[in-house]
Amino acid sequence: MNKILILAIVLFFGMTMGKIFFEDTFDSNWESRWVKSESRSDNGKLVLSDDGIKTSEDARFYQYSTSFEEFSNEGNTLVFQYESRHPQNLDCGGGYLKLLESGFDAKEFNGDTPYAIMFGPDICGSTKRTHLIFSYKGKNHLIRSDIPAETDTFSHVYTLILKPDQSFRVLIDNEEKRSGNLIEDFDILPPKKINDPAAKKPSDWVDNPKTVDPEDKKPEGWDDIPAQIADPEAKKTRRLG
Repeated sequence: MNKILILAIVLFFGMTMGKIFFEDTFDSNWESRWVKSESRSDNGKLVLSDDGIKTSEDARFYQYSTSFEEFSNEGNTLVFQYESRHPQNLDCGGGYLKLLESGFDAKEFNGDTPYAIMFGPDICGSTKRTHLIFSYKGKNHLIRSDIPAETDTFSHVYTLILKPDQSFRVLIDNEEKRSGNLIEDFDILPPKKINDPAAKKPSDWVDNPKTVDPEDKKPEGWDDIPAQIADPEAKKTRRLG
Protein backbone atom coordinates (compact mmCIF):
# COMPACT_ATOMS: atom_id res chain seq x y z
CA MET A 1 0.00 0.00 0.00
CA ASN A 2 1.42 3.37 -0.98
CA LYS A 3 1.29 5.74 1.96
CA ILE A 4 2.15 9.38 2.48
CA LEU A 5 3.36 10.21 5.94
CA ILE A 6 3.12 13.82 7.09
CA LEU A 7 5.20 14.46 10.17
CA ALA A 8 5.21 18.18 10.90
CA ILE A 9 4.03 21.47 9.44
CA VAL A 10 5.41 24.90 10.37
CA LEU A 11 4.36 28.31 9.07
CA PHE A 12 6.21 31.32 10.44
CA PHE A 13 7.74 34.73 9.72
CA GLY A 14 11.49 35.25 9.67
CA MET A 15 14.44 32.89 9.42
CA THR A 16 15.21 33.42 13.11
CA MET A 17 11.89 31.89 14.20
CA GLY A 18 9.94 35.15 14.57
CA LYS A 19 6.19 34.74 14.89
CA ILE A 20 4.86 31.22 14.36
CA PHE A 21 1.39 31.27 12.79
CA PHE A 22 0.88 27.55 12.66
CA GLU A 23 2.69 24.43 13.82
CA ASP A 24 1.52 20.84 14.16
CA THR A 25 3.46 17.69 15.05
CA PHE A 26 0.26 15.58 15.16
CA ASP A 27 -0.37 14.28 18.64
CA SER A 28 -3.27 12.10 19.80
CA ASN A 29 -5.65 15.10 19.63
CA TRP A 30 -4.85 16.04 16.03
CA GLU A 31 -8.39 15.20 14.79
CA SER A 32 -9.81 17.93 17.03
CA ARG A 33 -7.82 20.48 15.00
CA TRP A 34 -8.24 19.09 11.47
CA VAL A 35 -11.48 18.75 9.48
CA LYS A 36 -11.96 15.93 6.98
CA SER A 37 -13.63 17.07 3.77
CA GLU A 38 -16.89 15.40 2.75
CA SER A 39 -16.79 16.77 -0.80
CA ARG A 40 -16.11 13.35 -2.37
CA SER A 41 -17.30 9.84 -1.65
CA ASP A 42 -13.77 8.51 -2.22
CA ASN A 43 -12.07 10.80 0.29
CA GLY A 44 -9.79 8.71 2.46
CA LYS A 45 -9.14 8.86 6.19
CA LEU A 46 -5.84 9.89 7.72
CA VAL A 47 -4.76 7.92 10.79
CA LEU A 48 -2.23 8.50 13.54
CA SER A 49 1.07 6.62 13.44
CA ASP A 50 4.11 6.54 15.72
CA ASP A 51 5.66 9.57 14.03
CA GLY A 52 2.80 11.53 12.50
CA ILE A 53 -0.33 10.94 10.46
CA LYS A 54 -0.53 8.75 7.38
CA THR A 55 -2.89 7.77 4.64
CA SER A 56 -4.80 4.56 5.26
CA GLU A 57 -5.80 3.38 1.77
CA ASP A 58 -4.59 3.42 -1.81
CA ALA A 59 -6.45 5.24 -4.60
CA ARG A 60 -8.11 7.78 -2.33
CA PHE A 61 -8.19 11.56 -2.06
CA TYR A 62 -7.05 13.00 1.27
CA GLN A 63 -8.47 16.46 1.81
CA TYR A 64 -8.07 17.82 5.32
CA SER A 65 -7.89 21.40 6.50
CA THR A 66 -7.28 23.31 9.70
CA SER A 67 -7.53 26.97 10.68
CA PHE A 68 -5.24 29.56 12.19
CA GLU A 69 -5.26 33.32 12.55
CA GLU A 70 -5.43 35.37 9.38
CA PHE A 71 -2.15 37.11 8.49
CA SER A 72 -0.34 39.15 5.86
CA ASN A 73 3.27 38.62 4.88
CA GLU A 74 3.67 42.21 3.67
CA GLY A 75 7.13 43.38 4.73
CA ASN A 76 7.99 39.99 6.25
CA THR A 77 9.76 36.82 5.16
CA LEU A 78 7.31 33.93 5.11
CA VAL A 79 8.55 30.38 5.73
CA PHE A 80 6.32 27.42 4.85
CA GLN A 81 7.85 24.10 5.90
CA TYR A 82 6.82 20.51 6.44
CA GLU A 83 8.22 17.00 6.55
CA SER A 84 6.88 13.98 4.67
CA ARG A 85 7.81 10.42 3.84
CA HIS A 86 6.69 7.85 1.28
CA PRO A 87 7.65 4.60 3.05
CA GLN A 88 6.43 2.25 0.34
CA ASN A 89 7.71 3.76 -2.90
CA LEU A 90 4.85 6.00 -3.96
CA ASP A 91 4.04 5.42 -7.63
CA CYS A 92 1.29 7.99 -8.10
CA GLY A 93 0.15 10.57 -5.59
CA GLY A 94 0.68 14.04 -4.22
CA GLY A 95 1.93 15.07 -0.80
CA TYR A 96 1.51 18.81 -1.27
CA LEU A 97 -0.11 21.33 1.07
CA LYS A 98 -2.05 24.54 0.42
CA LEU A 99 -2.40 27.85 2.22
CA LEU A 100 -6.11 28.51 1.78
CA GLU A 101 -8.00 31.75 1.66
CA SER A 102 -10.19 32.55 4.65
CA GLY A 103 -13.93 31.90 4.66
CA PHE A 104 -14.04 28.54 2.87
CA ASP A 105 -16.27 25.66 3.95
CA ALA A 106 -13.97 23.02 5.49
CA LYS A 107 -16.52 20.24 4.93
CA GLU A 108 -16.64 21.09 1.21
CA PHE A 109 -12.90 21.63 0.77
CA ASN A 110 -11.81 20.20 -2.61
CA GLY A 111 -9.41 20.69 -5.49
CA ASP A 112 -11.32 23.74 -6.73
CA THR A 113 -11.23 25.60 -3.40
CA PRO A 114 -9.31 28.88 -3.89
CA TYR A 115 -5.89 29.04 -2.26
CA ALA A 116 -2.94 31.41 -1.98
CA ILE A 117 0.00 28.97 -2.21
CA MET A 118 0.31 25.31 -3.17
CA PHE A 119 3.61 23.65 -2.30
CA GLY A 120 5.01 20.14 -2.14
CA PRO A 121 5.86 16.94 -4.02
CA ASP A 122 3.66 15.41 -6.71
CA ILE A 123 4.74 12.05 -8.12
CA CYS A 124 3.01 10.02 -10.83
CA GLY A 125 4.87 7.80 -13.28
CA SER A 126 7.60 9.78 -15.00
CA THR A 127 6.35 13.07 -13.50
CA LYS A 128 8.29 13.79 -10.32
CA ARG A 129 8.20 17.43 -9.25
CA THR A 130 7.75 19.74 -6.31
CA HIS A 131 4.74 21.93 -6.98
CA LEU A 132 5.06 25.65 -6.42
CA ILE A 133 1.93 27.58 -7.37
CA PHE A 134 0.87 31.09 -6.40
CA SER A 135 -2.62 32.47 -6.85
CA TYR A 136 -3.01 36.03 -8.12
CA LYS A 137 -6.31 37.73 -8.92
CA GLY A 138 -8.19 34.45 -9.00
CA LYS A 139 -5.74 32.62 -11.30
CA ASN A 140 -3.23 29.95 -10.29
CA HIS A 141 0.32 30.34 -11.64
CA LEU A 142 2.67 27.34 -11.72
CA ILE A 143 6.42 27.95 -11.78
CA ARG A 144 7.68 27.78 -15.36
CA SER A 145 10.38 25.14 -14.79
CA ASP A 146 9.84 22.03 -12.70
CA ILE A 147 11.47 21.65 -9.29
CA PRO A 148 12.65 18.09 -8.49
CA ALA A 149 11.04 15.97 -5.78
CA GLU A 150 12.48 13.19 -3.64
CA THR A 151 11.15 9.71 -4.54
CA ASP A 152 12.85 7.42 -2.03
CA THR A 153 11.37 5.99 1.18
CA PHE A 154 13.10 8.38 3.60
CA SER A 155 11.79 11.46 5.37
CA HIS A 156 12.38 14.81 3.65
CA VAL A 157 11.81 18.39 4.75
CA TYR A 158 10.30 20.72 2.14
CA THR A 159 10.80 24.45 2.76
CA LEU A 160 9.49 27.47 0.88
CA ILE A 161 10.95 30.89 1.76
CA LEU A 162 9.13 33.93 0.35
CA LYS A 163 10.72 37.35 0.90
CA PRO A 164 9.18 40.86 0.73
CA ASP A 165 11.20 41.67 -2.42
CA GLN A 166 9.20 38.91 -4.23
CA SER A 167 12.17 36.54 -4.29
CA PHE A 168 11.76 32.92 -3.23
CA ARG A 169 13.81 29.86 -2.36
CA VAL A 170 12.82 26.20 -2.31
CA LEU A 171 14.85 23.91 -0.07
CA ILE A 172 14.68 20.14 0.32
CA ASP A 173 16.48 18.90 3.43
CA ASN A 174 17.93 22.41 3.74
CA GLU A 175 19.55 22.17 0.30
CA GLU A 176 18.47 24.79 -2.21
CA LYS A 177 16.74 23.30 -5.25
CA ARG A 178 15.43 26.49 -6.82
CA SER A 179 15.50 30.22 -6.24
CA GLY A 180 14.11 33.09 -8.23
CA ASN A 181 11.58 35.87 -8.42
CA LEU A 182 7.79 35.81 -8.66
CA ILE A 183 7.84 38.17 -11.64
CA GLU A 184 10.60 36.42 -13.58
CA ASP A 185 9.79 32.75 -12.89
CA PHE A 186 5.98 32.85 -13.08
CA ASP A 187 3.51 34.14 -15.66
CA ILE A 188 1.83 36.28 -13.01
CA LEU A 189 2.04 39.61 -14.84
CA PRO A 190 1.11 40.02 -18.52
CA PRO A 191 4.03 40.22 -20.99
CA LYS A 192 5.50 43.66 -21.66
CA LYS A 193 4.60 43.30 -25.33
CA ILE A 194 1.36 41.73 -26.57
CA ASN A 195 -0.19 41.45 -30.01
CA ASP A 196 -2.95 43.95 -30.78
CA PRO A 197 -6.02 41.79 -31.55
CA ALA A 198 -7.50 44.67 -33.56
CA ALA A 199 -4.43 45.08 -35.76
CA LYS A 200 -5.03 44.30 -39.47
CA LYS A 201 -2.99 44.44 -42.65
CA PRO A 202 -3.70 47.43 -44.92
CA SER A 203 -6.08 46.68 -47.80
CA ASP A 204 -3.25 47.12 -50.35
CA TRP A 205 -0.78 44.92 -48.42
CA VAL A 206 1.23 42.60 -50.70
CA ASP A 207 2.10 39.21 -49.18
CA ASN A 208 4.64 38.24 -51.87
CA PRO A 209 8.17 38.31 -50.37
CA LYS A 210 9.52 39.61 -53.71
CA THR A 211 7.85 41.67 -56.39
CA VAL A 212 8.94 43.06 -59.78
CA ASP A 213 9.68 46.76 -59.86
CA PRO A 214 7.86 48.01 -62.98
CA GLU A 215 10.24 50.98 -63.20
CA ASP A 216 13.39 48.87 -62.99
CA LYS A 217 15.56 49.08 -66.16
CA LYS A 218 18.85 47.58 -67.31
CA PRO A 219 21.83 49.92 -67.20
CA GLU A 220 22.80 51.45 -70.54
CA GLY A 221 25.01 49.06 -72.56
CA TRP A 222 24.04 46.01 -70.41
CA ASP A 223 23.22 43.83 -73.45
CA ASP A 224 26.54 44.69 -75.16
CA ILE A 225 28.51 42.94 -72.42
CA PRO A 226 29.36 39.34 -73.49
CA ALA A 227 28.32 36.50 -71.24
CA GLN A 228 31.94 35.36 -70.91
CA ILE A 229 35.12 37.42 -71.10
CA ALA A 230 38.50 35.87 -71.89
CA ASP A 231 41.26 36.34 -69.33
CA PRO A 232 44.17 37.95 -71.27
CA GLU A 233 46.67 36.55 -68.77
CA ALA A 234 45.41 32.95 -68.92
CA LYS A 235 47.88 30.35 -70.40
CA LYS A 236 47.59 26.71 -71.33
CA THR A 237 49.41 24.21 -69.12
CA ARG A 238 50.61 20.76 -70.02
CA ARG A 239 49.80 17.89 -67.74
CA LEU A 240 52.46 15.22 -67.35
CA GLY A 241 52.01 11.65 -66.31
